[in-house]
Amino acid sequence: MGRVVVTGMAGISALGDSWETTQQRLRAGKNAVSRIAEWEAFEMLNTRLGAPIEDFEVPAYYPRKLVRSAGRVSLLAVRASEMALIEAGLLGEPSLQDGRAGVAYGSSLGSLEPIRIFGKMLETSSLQGVTSTAYIQFMAHTTAVNVALHFGLKGRIIPASSACTSGSQSIGYAYEAIRYGKQKLMLAGGAEEFSVAPAAVFDTLFATSCKNDCPQSSPRPFDKERDGLVTGEGAATLVLEDEAHAKARGAKIYAEVVGFATNSDGRHITQPEKTTMAVVMRQALEDAGLPPEAIGYVSAHGTATAQGDIAETQATAEVLGIGKPISSMKSYVGHTMGACGALEAWWAIEMMNRGWFAPTVNLEQVDPECGDLDYIVGGGREIQTEYVMSNNFAFGGMNTSLIFRRFR
Repeated sequence: MGRVVVTGMAGISALGDSWETTQQRLRAGKNAVSRIAEWEAFEMLNTRLGAPIEDFEVPAYYPRKLVRSAGRVSLLAVRASEMALIEAGLLGEPSLQDGRAGVAYGSSLGSLEPIRIFGKMLETSSLQGVTSTAYIQFMAHTTAVNVALHFGLKGRIIPASSACTSGSQSIGYAYEAIRYGKQKLMLAGGAEEFSVAPAAVFDTLFATSCKNDCPQSSPRPFDKERDGLVTGEGAATLVLEDEAHAKARGAKIYAEVVGFATNSDGRHITQPEKTTMAVVMRQALEDAGLPPEAIGYVSAHGTATAQGDIAETQATAEVLGIGKPISSMKSYVGHTMGACGALEAWWAIEMMNRGWFAPTVNLEQVDPECGDLDYIVGGGREIQTEYVMSNNFAFGGMNTSLIFRRFR
């Protein structure tokens, strides 16, 4: 089994499209949540909060064929992947197209607009507005396919459409494909575009924040006064390589993927299960060959829902021990669904390499029902650690845990 390293990382969120910009916003301790004026038109929708990307533009040099067949979610994925390949020194390299490079990518769903068009078709019995590319834009594996086509990747395509674990499962499956010698290189990540649909789903479950008159005071992961999640959008891509392959081409190595696990609660489609959350963390530690005390920081799923926060933190404390440093990046950009696992993995690696970890914004009083952990607040925390864990949990009882090692 080969070692798997990270040689490129990039992403786009409401905080920006580079680590430099993102880090500035994290250090400032202010999130990107705003009141969405367009949502005032929706009757019975309680939340008005979201964290959209305000300034994303499709590069003018993207071919018309790509732009036509890719919705916003795929264009975010392609752009994040392009930036990651540039960082890895691989953009335009012929070796990407020799079959040894593949893609593992995910999103909760495709773009919303073509779904609306097909819904209208079913209501009116008319194909007016239906195009040959509409299905391509909303199919579950639209991000993986568009990334592969744009960069000419001829290796494995592994689509992960598993709601909030789409990004982290994609990274894990890419890691396994390389580790077991099936591919030399993989683009791995997740994306999600901003729309009212996910907000409406969580709204019907009474799981959204309704602090509509003070947007930046929410979400509040782990806080006693939290009132629910906020939805966002984004994309992030990690370039994973076989270590020998990366060293042979003189690549800069940012981290090593050393552990991954994924499992299912097998119990309830929306209610998280503490027991299986704990199991997936233990399995990731076993995969990495590490004791719990080796983990120096945990990037939490931390959605700011009561059931989720409590189950996750209790499981984390049970597995890793009391007082483990933890924070939630969703406090800055909301819940980016299929993108969150990739964005949070990218940021966790960047923070590990710099020895500084961002706090959970808006966390003022930890819910006493949450696990006994070291919740990072205020100005963040300087921590020197060799290992970080990044966890995500999704509808359907999907659980993932990733472990990264600082590369020296």
